[in-house]
Amino acid sequence: MRKRKSSYTDEYVGEIKIVDDFLPRPEDLVLKAETAKVTLSLTKSSIDFFKKEAKKHHLPYQTMIRALVDQYTSHYR
Repeated sequence: MRKRKSSYTDEYVGEIKIVDDFLPRPEDLVLKAETAKVTLSLTKSSIDFFKKEAKKHHLPYQTMIRALVDQYTSHYR
């Protein structure tokens, strides 16, 4: 596979408008929520389901379970 070579010209590209920086700082992108360790017994079929889905989406299955519980509590809060 060959790389394309870019060519630039000195042509007029239009009026330039400077915009304010609206992007968050990198450290603000890390979502840190206070967590607590719990022991939870789930059925094997539930764990197998979450592991299968997590593998498809390249996520830890615990993260998916945590998101499910968080959405449930947000809905009923």
